[in-house]
Amino acid sequence: MKKTLLTAAALLAAVSVTGQTVRMDVNLKKTGAPVQPTMYGIFFEDINYAADGGLYGDMVKNRSFDFPYALTGWTAYGKLQVMDDGPFERNPHYLRLNWSGHRDKFTGVENEGFFGMGLKKGEGYVFSVWARSDGGKLRVELVDNDSMTETQILTQGEISVNSKEWKKYRLELTSPVKIEDAHLRVELAGNVSVDIEHVSLFPKDTWKGREGGLRKDLAQALYDLHPGVFRFPGGCIVEGTDLETRYNWKNSVGPVENRPVNENRWHYTFGYKLFPDYFTSYGFGFYEFFQLCEDFGCEPLPVVSCGLACQFQNDDPSAHVPVDELQPYIQDALDLIEFANGGVNTTWGKVRAEMGHPEPFNLKMLAVGNEQWGEEYPAHLKPFVDALRKAYPQIKIIGTSGPNSEGDQFDYLWPEMKKLGVDLVDEHFYRPEKWFLAQGARYDSYDRKGPKVFAGEYACHGDGKKWNHFNASLLEAAFMTGLERNADVVHMATYAPLFAHVRGWQWRPDLIWYDNLRSVRSCSWYVQQLYSQYKGQNVIGLTWDGKPITGADGQQGLFASAVQDGNLIYVKVANTASSPNSIEFSFDGLKKAEVVKAVKRVVYTSPDPDADNTLDDPEAIVPRQRIFIGEGKAITATVDPMSFNIFVFER
Repeated sequence: MKKTLLTAAALLAAVSVTGQTVRMDVNLKKTGAPVQPTMYGIFFEDINYAADGGLYGDMVKNRSFDFPYALTGWTAYGKLQVMDDGPFERNPHYLRLNWSGHRDKFTGVENEGFFGMGLKKGEGYVFSVWARSDGGKLRVELVDNDSMTETQILTQGEISVNSKEWKKYRLELTSPVKIEDAHLRVELAGNVSVDIEHVSLFPKDTWKGREGGLRKDLAQALYDLHPGVFRFPGGCIVEGTDLETRYNWKNSVGPVENRPVNENRWHYTFGYKLFPDYFTSYGFGFYEFFQLCEDFGCEPLPVVSCGLACQFQNDDPSAHVPVDELQPYIQDALDLIEFANGGVNTTWGKVRAEMGHPEPFNLKMLAVGNEQWGEEYPAHLKPFVDALRKAYPQIKIIGTSGPNSEGDQFDYLWPEMKKLGVDLVDEHFYRPEKWFLAQGARYDSYDRKGPKVFAGEYACHGDGKKWNHFNASLLEAAFMTGLERNADVVHMATYAPLFAHVRGWQWRPDLIWYDNLRSVRSCSWYVQQLYSQYKGQNVIGLTWDGKPITGADGQQGLFASAVQDGNLIYVKVANTASSPNSIEFSFDGLKKAEVVKAVKRVVYTSPDPDADNTLDDPEAIVPRQRIFIGEGKAITATVDPMSFNIFVFER
């Protein structure tokens, strides 16, 4: 208590020393631009083991033995064969487990999972396998190879394979312990051969209770962001290291057993942090993406390839599809809209219905290409725009301004996007602190008549501190006041990347971190959540000496914006200075007898700007409510140094 009082006294002294009270004028005379329901959202890309090993609940790596090396992820022992004439056309491999010829010699395989398999004490796990045999048996075990007890076996069960035809078998196991790095063993029990294919192990307790579904805590972390839009499946994996390995949405729908494995574009990208066994199972595919958007109540924004492979990795023009050969790619885009919105009597609408969703997903927009640049991109985009406008004129089309936030390519692409008549332009910026501090007024001068802006990938990358920390999130909050103030131009924004496994990351900072049992929401996550929670319906004017509050020279490190939501007013103030600021909120446009009442204040700050939440201390830095009282035509408050603040007023 003594320390708290001393701190408060020091802050008050600092206010009196630093001088003037800042008067922020809140203009209630005129309602400004609507804040789009899609304004704040999420962007998913399978990087850092975001899908397999992350959000997708299956804990088995290479479950269909269809990685380029069929036994990647598996340790095999005894007498077995890898076969390639299995029941699933696009996943043809399976294992034949044969009797070793001796009762004390075992035949089986052990799967390492994704950096092990996380099991929770008392929780249930659903094992499934496609198998065939003439009366053979399988023994299924969850094991701890580092166990100091008399046995490695944590729990086990048996499956009788009673059909010569391929059939799916299921077994529930309950873990007696909590462990992060268990393994799965599947052994032949007896002397009759058994063929096995598509081996899976999911938690029983998944998101929405869906068997074979998503990891519950990670999906919940997305739901709690209250997203308005969900961009998927990337990012650079849409392009692929080459066109052969681009993300093909058609491979990600239909029965999960028949979705082919794809090379993940990120497995070889960073030689200093290599994951050569990083492949995509497509178990978490486009149907699941659309379903998750429905769960969240947000708009889906799929991204499709424009026929250009990753330009960072492909200088040779022959690596890309010639413009006059783009028709299959254009058809993929048209078919995707039919999959999402078509009737059950259409080719792709029927596929959706057969997967369990006869109702359309009501797709409203589509992005073509990711971070492409140069003359090649508009040339490739134009035939897509022409075909989409003709077939689906109601679908909004999103183009891109390339991988940079400014510069020659950015300046070239924006006019090209206007010429093509796209509805939104996707801007990306991973930039250091100085950039974010200088961008408070970025969108103030944008053409109000041109395409709208989608800030599709952004994050503050600290100069020499390229990791999650509070200061980076504070500068993101400051920058976002400019997004909000310019809601007539900026219609969507999504932080990136979304997920990272602590033992499998290649890129940081990231919004949500996790291991096999736990997850943590970063400081940047809380900033995103605050903006979504206090989004409002319309922008209202907020000025200091007649100017927007953008962190400009003389504005004492302050960034601010204001919105209204019915009779509530939300004022967001980021103080990036190392000193507190005293603020008077003056409300202009009230009726003679009308007053404004202080309702709530949320403060987000940290004594250590380099700190972040961790798996061991996930709520070290979280927003706190603070006492906020006052009533009248003006209300005062002091904002802490290095803090983000939400002030809620009622008129």
